[in-house]
Amino acid sequence: MSVRVPLFRSLSFAVAVSLAGCASAPDKAPASPSLNALYGQLDTASQGYENALQQARAGDEAGSERTLAAALDQLKQAAAGCDAASGCDPQRFYAVYDRLLRLKDGSDIGVEGLDTAGESAGPDGVAKGAASLPQARRSVTLLHGQKLSELIAMNGPVKAALEMWLTQWRPNLMDAWVNYQYMRFEMWPQYRKADLPEALLFGIMAKESGGKVHAVSRSGAAGPLQFMYSTGLRFGLGTDNGFDTRFDPKQAARANAEYLNEQLGAFNNNLELTLAAYNAGEGRMRRIAGDRPGVSFYDPSVYDELSQETRDYVPAVLAAAWLFLHPDSYNLHFPKVDGRPGQVVLKRPASLSELTVCLGNTANLPGGWFRTLRNLNPRMDPEAEQPVGTTLALPKALERAYAARCVDGPWPILASDLHDAVVPKLAVDPSPDKPQRQGPTRHYRVRSGDTLIGIVHRMRCSSVRDVVEANELHGHRIKPGQVLRIPDCRRR
Repeated sequence: MSVRVPLFRSLSFAVAVSLAGCASAPDKAPASPSLNALYGQLDTASQGYENALQQARAGDEAGSERTLAAALDQLKQAAAGCDAASGCDPQRFYAVYDRLLRLKDGSDIGVEGLDTAGESAGPDGVAKGAASLPQARRSVTLLHGQKLSELIAMNGPVKAALEMWLTQWRPNLMDAWVNYQYMRFEMWPQYRKADLPEALLFGIMAKESGGKVHAVSRSGAAGPLQFMYSTGLRFGLGTDNGFDTRFDPKQAARANAEYLNEQLGAFNNNLELTLAAYNAGEGRMRRIAGDRPGVSFYDPSVYDELSQETRDYVPAVLAAAWLFLHPDSYNLHFPKVDGRPGQVVLKRPASLSELTVCLGNTANLPGGWFRTLRNLNPRMDPEAEQPVGTTLALPKALERAYAARCVDGPWPILASDLHDAVVPKLAVDPSPDKPQRQGPTRHYRVRSGDTLIGIVHRMRCSSVRDVVEANELHGHRIKPGQVLRIPDCRRR
């Protein structure tokens, strides 16, 4: 496996080990005492990095984390002073900050000062330094034993994507985090089996769908990881009793992991090119870069040939993965979510929509439980009433809430009343001089394997109920060859 170490990483190390001697160059005026004091704090923070590294190598993980946290705090304070000091070079602080974060995810343990090519390997084939990490940390940060942070160059595009995730996209990132925590028990084991890091799974899911299982793109990509139909078929995603398994979180994660491993093999473990292939198509990426195993994603001969969507997609995924590893270091605080899986057996008929009403919401989930219930029960039409005895997946923390709020009392009655509400249709004047007022409609011929919810997504209609009412369907049953009237929601 080839190891690509970003240029920025090498430069940051050079800065970190030579700060004391470069506070003032011989051909420039000496730095002011206040500036030298700031650079002295930077030296101390850098030394804290070295101390934390030694503690980690010695097996003192708790001590290493404390030392590293203190070094990061000192660096932040010094960087704040740099902003107001004349002649201060902020790039020195950013370089050391980058280096400290790379230690924080375990990426440098056992690397600096050692000949990694000659390191002994652990029983899992991972280099000794990486193998010394706890299993949970290895699974988050290592890709096939290679350190994920070494594959993320902190360059302009990634920094710009970090800013987007921390500003305009922050609500999307937070939603993706919450959605993922409830699906993690299904998705993460598929990545772990494939020797891929969890941070990468989160980055892809955050950018592709935000953790919305039933997301469908304009191009027809579907599911939490947005597989095209033909690509999904190649990796075992198809139709199961009328259900499109691209919407299944577990199956989508498995297929995504298989796809990434296939493309990592094709692109010499170049993660950036692999992600570009996932977005732009592996055929296109192989035509552009496939015969040059060492070419960079940012090489003009590659970068300039890609769409703006793909040029934005790759750094956005990497930036989301980076924030998954280092949220606190970017003033980002993900909410605590109890994602343990649970289930209930319905004691009264209810749809997912009705359950959302009677379950209410919590401080950690002010938007309510509709998205979570849909994600955990992707085969269910959210408007269809499920009979007594149906087993329903939900977060374990909701098992008691269901028993307390959704079996007896006023809330299930209210939810049922709202669910059964009928919106009056426009009156029809039968007189010949007044044409009937009807909303615009389109027609769709049902194909084998179609489901109502899939048709609604494909035809861009907003409600399964609209289609049911327009065609007077009973039990939401459809059959191949049947022609459906589809209310044109886009023109309403």
